[in-house]
Amino acid sequence: MAFVSSGYNPAKPMENRITDIGPRYYGDFMPPVIVKNKGKWMWHEILEPGVLMHKAESGDEVYTVRCGAARLMSVTHIREICAIADKFCGGHLRFTTRNNVEFMVTTKADALALKKYLNDQKFAGGSYKFPVGGTGAGVTNIVHTQGWVHCHTPATDASGTVKATMDVVFEEFVNMRLPAPVRISMACCLNMCGAVHCSDIAILGIHRKPPIIDHEVLDSMCEVPLAVAACPTGAVRPTKIEYKGKTVNTVAIKNERCMFCGNCYTMCPSLPLSDKEGDGIALLVGGKLSNRMTKPKFSKVVVAFIPNEPPRWPSMTKVVKKILDTYAADARKYERLGDWAARIGWERFFEKTGLEFTEHLIDDFRDPAYYTWRQTTQFKF
Repeated sequence: MAFVSSGYNPAKPMENRITDIGPRYYGDFMPPVIVKNKGKWMWHEILEPGVLMHKAESGDEVYTVRCGAARLMSVTHIREICAIADKFCGGHLRFTTRNNVEFMVTTKADALALKKYLNDQKFAGGSYKFPVGGTGAGVTNIVHTQGWVHCHTPATDASGTVKATMDVVFEEFVNMRLPAPVRISMACCLNMCGAVHCSDIAILGIHRKPPIIDHEVLDSMCEVPLAVAACPTGAVRPTKIEYKGKTVNTVAIKNERCMFCGNCYTMCPSLPLSDKEGDGIALLVGGKLSNRMTKPKFSKVVVAFIPNEPPRWPSMTKVVKKILDTYAADARKYERLGDWAARIGWERFFEKTGLEFTEHLIDDFRDPAYYTWRQTTQFKF
């Protein structure tokens, strides 16, 4: 009777049933011209920095205006973006994987008018709200992780370092005058949810000291077996010690095994990892995901440690700018940063950029996949 009174009909079990709980199908949000020509695009070109045109078999054209945006946004900012989409694009927009916002229109005149409108929108201090760019042979928007805003194990900030870096390389975001695209990425710790291991220039927060142990409260705050099991290198073990005149259950850390990942802190708040002097930034260069011209590459460490210097990180941004300027002046057309370094040799890379080479930078990584994978168009049997 309960089923009957609620409106359920056993003869028609699917009637009025909600079967799709969650986000709607992404196709419902596509502009009509995209729906019409899906899978039937012939080619595309970049008309000018931040403006792309895609041509369909039907003859239809879509003009995309790309502008840089923050990864962490306020509701007010999102409402502004939606208002622009309503005004110019019939309410349609898309976010790219590198935190750009793309608005799509159907005529070149509308695209150029939209570009001008976006570049005219500025904050009270004079900086751009929606700078148009990030296409072609320039610096793309920086993809990054959570940082101090929303993560418990960062060695540096994400939003702050990215803002400081983009301020320094902004002219390369709004222009396309580099030899090839330059992808800059940022991860605030070695767990690397920012995928910096395959970027042209990568900013990586690193810890250099093992966790601090708060023996007094560890046993009451943490499940010791979980903290022990969380360590991927077996650096954490259970122990008992005499603390303030009484025996307490706690853990001991084998420092030479610790790789500063923060897994133990995730399981146990009494094992904090952050440290003012120990935390900082490493810089990596030369990675890429593209198969074009050469196979994909891992990034290589070129600066082992730069101290945290909030809020503007001047030492870090100075090195990033130096690397970018040296590459821009010396590389051949279409040559990615890692391809340039490989051509001139890494010894010459350090000479030209003025970076110090130390034993910490020697690349001795050899994974079995190095010999066995056949996952690139560049591989020759």
